[in-house]
Amino acid sequence: MQSCSVLAVALALGPAPAAAQDTLAGKTVTISVGFGPGGGYDLYARVLARHLGRHLPGHPTVVVANMPGAASIRASNYIANVAPKDGTALGIVAQSIAKEQLLGLTGVSYDVTRLAFIGRIAANIEVTYVWHTAAVKTLADLRSTEATLAGTGPSSSIYPRLLNAIAGMKWKVIAGYNTTSAAHLAMQRREVDGATSSLNTLKTTQRDWLDNSLIRILVQLAPRRSAELAQVPAVVELARTPEDRDVLAFYANSGTVGRAVIAPPGLPAERVAMLRAAFDATMKDAEFRAEIEATKLELDPMAGAELQALVEASTRVSGAVLTRARAARAE
Repeated sequence: MQSCSVLAVALALGPAPAAAQDTLAGKTVTISVGFGPGGGYDLYARVLARHLGRHLPGHPTVVVANMPGAASIRASNYIANVAPKDGTALGIVAQSIAKEQLLGLTGVSYDVTRLAFIGRIAANIEVTYVWHTAAVKTLADLRSTEATLAGTGPSSSIYPRLLNAIAGMKWKVIAGYNTTSAAHLAMQRREVDGATSSLNTLKTTQRDWLDNSLIRILVQLAPRRSAELAQVPAVVELARTPEDRDVLAFYANSGTVGRAVIAPPGLPAERVAMLRAAFDATMKDAEFRAEIEATKLELDPMAGAELQALVEASTRVSGAVLTRARAARAE
């Protein structure tokens, strides 16, 4: 009789709270992308959205919403301060999110150490290049000849300013291009000499530029040369002093964060675990991997807990490096 009474009480109470919390049935999960359509961040978000729902409890619809502005600061602020904290809001934003906070960029109102990092789809190598008809042909040319670079937000001006200050170059940033596509169009129209984006974006959306030598890649914004660009210097090689190298490495290391998925702060631990488990399962999903391969996107997943630790470690920077980095950015 006692067991029947317990069963009756359980049935009256309905499902356990944990079970209710662990489903997203009937809901829509939105991935907010900090950039406009057509770029690398957007491409990864759309591939992820087509497969993630199968691995989330309740199989919710997953959609992408582009939220460009200030090189993804707008989207980062939205995820941190406005987005619902129930597992239905995710973001894919600039890999430099931690650096922008540490440097005190205007408009930043998030704390990366409080965000939930769900996982990384791939690391990312950013490169700076010029159109084949530009007067500047090599990095050495930049020490005597000014070249214009399309700026897509506050963070896009950091590297050229650093290279001007540290390596004696003559980059001039032309602001006002909200997307990589707009920057590329400006370069083709010869409004500017060059632009910056990821190597993977160039390989997937501008393959003919690489195959037909329509652009010259001058530097890879990475801590070391990639095998694909063995003849192109990594940005840290341009340092003149150990301190300069530390400053450049501070920026370049963000490529390890790459195409990462974030969620708002304050999510219940079980929701974070649910999202991470679904992300990990998607990274192993045969259909997802087939689409990644078909679109020629890179795939180099990192689990959420490991990524969280990496990002938090990146915020522990010496005062001397931060001071020098801020000074170089302002020059």
